[in-house]
Amino acid sequence: MCMTITYIDDLNVRDIRGKKLLIRVDFNVPMDESGNIINDLRIRSIMPTLNYALDEGCSIILMSHMGRPGGKRVENLSLEPVARRLSRLLNKDVIMAKDCIGVQVQELSDLMRPEEVMLLENLRFYPGETANDDSFARELAALADIYINDAFAVSHRAHASIDAITKYFDIAAGGFLLRKELNYFERAIENPARPLVAILGGMKVTDKLAALENMLERVDKLIIGGAMAFTFLASMGYETGKSLVERDLIDRAGSIIESCREKGVKLYLPVDAVIANRFDEKADTRIVPVQEIPKDWMAMDIGPVTTHLFGLVIQDAKTIIWNGPMGVFEMNAFSRGTYAMISRVAGSYALTIVGGGDTDVAVMNAGELPNISYLSTGGGAFIELLEGKKLPAVAALEEKSASAPVKEKKGKKK
Repeated sequence: MCMTITYIDDLNVRDIRGKKLLIRVDFNVPMDESGNIINDLRIRSIMPTLNYALDEGCSIILMSHMGRPGGKRVENLSLEPVARRLSRLLNKDVIMAKDCIGVQVQELSDLMRPEEVMLLENLRFYPGETANDDSFARELAALADIYINDAFAVSHRAHASIDAITKYFDIAAGGFLLRKELNYFERAIENPARPLVAILGGMKVTDKLAALENMLERVDKLIIGGAMAFTFLASMGYETGKSLVERDLIDRAGSIIESCREKGVKLYLPVDAVIANRFDEKADTRIVPVQEIPKDWMAMDIGPVTTHLFGLVIQDAKTIIWNGPMGVFEMNAFSRGTYAMISRVAGSYALTIVGGGDTDVAVMNAGELPNISYLSTGGGAFIELLEGKKLPAVAALEEKSASAPVKEKKGKKK
């Protein structure tokens, strides 16, 4: 999956030392209403790439997006708070550009000295970013000598700073975070230690349908939780009350259940649920078997028996991939299923890879990050890999790898 990409440390030292690097990162970090960063995992994750480049005397220009400003400037989506946090992490001043393209940004770039770091303003302030616009990509490329992609979380997007931009560099490579993400995924999917267990949750089957169908060719056991489980239960004829059910996908859900039988994949669905009479933290709640959900009630979390069952299922797992929470964990009354599963996954002896924004947040809230083998920084990118797709960023870098000036491998004859 990732063996044909050239990475930053594959490049000849003479070709990178002292050069100006344009590095695409993902600094789309969660912020509170006051503009303070809630979690800086995505910033910390790219530090190995930055430190490597600084050790080689490079000057570094970082570019990222923040939120969805719709191609116009939105002040509360500025990357200025990120620049301040990055300055503290690097223990050096980070230049904060007022824009990401234009004459002033080009002048700042021209004046940069070795080992200086500059962060460009939000790329999505321009519609050309999400449109994968060539002219926008060309302006960005004019700022530096070498392009590095270390933004796994957005590598499934065919955007200008990820896809089109690689055409305007002679040297384009991946960063350490991108390599780490792809390598962990390859270990889990291409050559996993078995049994391989996939846990999929979240709201909608629609979001995970292609991943589900692709995973049936690879996994030994499949656990489906969260709201999406009730579309599967509906396909089995259960009364699901007002639980979220995608009626147009009931037949597809039934087909997936049948495919599991045919392929010998062990499928596990909730057997009990925490239900509520309305979608509200203060709603009346009950715990019932999934066969006994009243018509005017909705499922909000997996129940304690399901938690125990799922724990038994993963007990002998050697590899676990998890994407999507087991319930509405943002509400305390419906968080126990997700947090109980985190505890069981973290306590397993398996290689554990957790991906997806909501699941990542839950893992960190639970304080179990040190006990997870790898917490992916990507949600959509993680799902597209589960679907068996090649990410646009990977495809773009692969095209550049054939001509990249890489180091000669040890033992190779001249």
